[in-house]
Order: sequence, then structure tokens, then C-alpha cells
Amino acid sequence: MSKPLILVSNDDGITSKGIRVLIEAMCQIGEVIVVAPDSPQSGMGHAITIGNPLRLIETNIFEDLGVVAYKCSGTPADCVKLAKHFVIKDRKLDLVVSGVNHGSNLAISVLYSGTMSAAIEGAIEGFPSIGYSLADFSSKADFSHAIDQIIHIAKEVLEKGIAKNVALNVNIPPKQNERIKGIKICRQAKAHWEEEFDQRNDPYGRPYYWLAGNFVNHDKGEDTDVWAVDHNYVSVVPCQYDMTAYHSIAQINDDWDI
Repeated sequence: MSKPLILVSNDDGITSKGIRVLIEAMCQIGEVIVVAPDSPQSGMGHAITIGNPLRLIETNIFEDLGVVAYKCSGTPADCVKLAKHFVIKDRKLDLVVSGVNHGSNLAISVLYSGTMSAAIEGAIEGFPSIGYSLADFSSKADFSHAIDQIIHIAKEVLEKGIAKNVALNVNIPPKQNERIKGIKICRQAKAHWEEEFDQRNDPYGRPYYWLAGNFVNHDKGEDTDVWAVDHNYVSVVPCQYDMTAYHSIAQINDDWDI
């Protein structure tokens, strides 16, 4: 039987440590093609490029792994779109994976995440898709303990499937002295960032602003992604792009004069 065809992308850029880790893991289970941004695209969400030309350039950056790779001038969502229409073309794509992100994508962060936007774009196109993140923001983060978990979840998706148009948001705890306890299928925690903007001045005295803030979790549930990662479990949250608040439809119809 032929190996599954796996598309790898990310938002930290094609030269990041995390994407090489993901490529090496996926090479153990399938044929890998890479289409990733040529520069960091963190926090881009599901942005797409509509006012500028997109560049797609083949690169030998992963030649040592025997992997065909392209760097793209656009966003993570652009990468998946171009991969489908030009790189993969008429071949059957079995899986889209994105990451491994340097830092967590828990709770509301999924809305801002370029990592998850590549996975969601894959789901929109009808491909089983996974976004992987390591809950460690250090540039020297150790990914070694995550590889078995990454491979296991990808194999489960390939062998047993997930619902159409669903992408999995996978967050892996940082490396600790104890082994990862297991995997938990979770809901997204009701947590958010309390934003602050640090106002500074450039050398010419002109003001500029630097986004800061703290992550606040008021959700005490033990079935959330935040709880799982905090307790050394890998969290898996099934995500969809349909953002309709179905529970509000009846209330609006009942209360509004329409």
C-alpha cells in the first residue's frame, strides 16, 4: 500500500525548530510535502493575502530528510490554499498538519493562532487536519518528549478518522521530570487575555505601542484544554469553522421585533 500523503505547514516560518520536528515525525508515517511561510506569521489568525502577489518558491531546506518543500510569502492559510491548488494538484491528500508551534494555543488563543488557521483551512478544504503546539515559549524549548504523542495522534486520525471539516487543536505540555500522563479530549476553556499596551517612544520621540497582558482562566472545569495541559496531559480539542451561536437564534427570534 502507498504511504499517506501529508502536508506540513506552520506559522513560525519554514526555518523554525518546531516544523523540522513535525516533519521528522510525519516522515515516520507517510510521504511529506511542506508549504510554509518564508517568515514568522504568529498571531495572523485566518488572514489571507488579497492585495499583494503571492510567491511560492521551492527550497532544499529539508533535502537531508528527502522532503520536497516550498516557502510561501503569504500567511499560513495562504500556504494551505496554494498547496492544494498548485503543489498537491490532483493527488489525494490524506492529512494536513501544522506546527509544532513554539508556545501554547489554548482557549481563546485558537482565534488568533496562525498554526491553527493552517489546520482550519485544511478542514475547510475537506482534509483531516491537526494543529500541534508545545506549551513552551522558549527559543530553546525541548520537543523530544512530544514526538511520540504527535505520531500517535496523527496515526489515530489517519486510521480511524475525524468528522469532516473538523480540525484538532493539540497542545502538549512542556518537558518535565515526569512523563506525560496521557491524552484528554477536551473543550476549549473559557479563558482570555487581559490586554495591556505599553506605550513607548522611538528615538525620534514618536509614540508606539507594544501589546502585553496576562492570560486569565476563570474556568474551573476539569474537562478543558487548560486544565489538561496544567496537569501534564496532552489536550485535544475538536474545532470547527462554523461560529454560529445556535443557542442565541431562538432568543433573538423570541425577543426582537422582526
